[in-house]
Amino acid sequence: MEITASGLAGDHARPGKRAVTLIQAEHLPVIAALSGHGAVSPEALRRNIVVSGVNLTAARHRDLRLGTAVLRFSVPCAPCSRMEAALGAGGYNAMRGHGGWCLEVLEPGWVGLGDTVTPI
Repeated sequence: MEITASGLAGDHARPGKRAVTLIQAEHLPVIAALSGHGAVSPEALRRNIVVSGVNLTAARHRDLRLGTAVLRFSVPCAPCSRMEAALGAGGYNAMRGHGGWCLEVLEPGWVGLGDTVTPI
């Protein structure tokens, strides 16, 4: 998939500090447990890309290469009220501290399933 200055091609995001949103796969079971579900679908959480094997919070002071794109961390991706509808009562609180990160696009590029995520 192409990552443009506006985020993922075809997405509704705009250029800037919230162009792309990432969430760690390792947080999905935690969110599921806290919201009383056996599993949580990443699509329900309104994040663009799910990554694994990298601690996003620890990497937040570095730029990130994702596929051929380069991204810069901006702010934590806080949960919104839509999480109550997606996950049920308590969904908003289940996402606190597990919502991922918003990033801006420094260098557009391409990302595919299984591509490496590297702090640079």
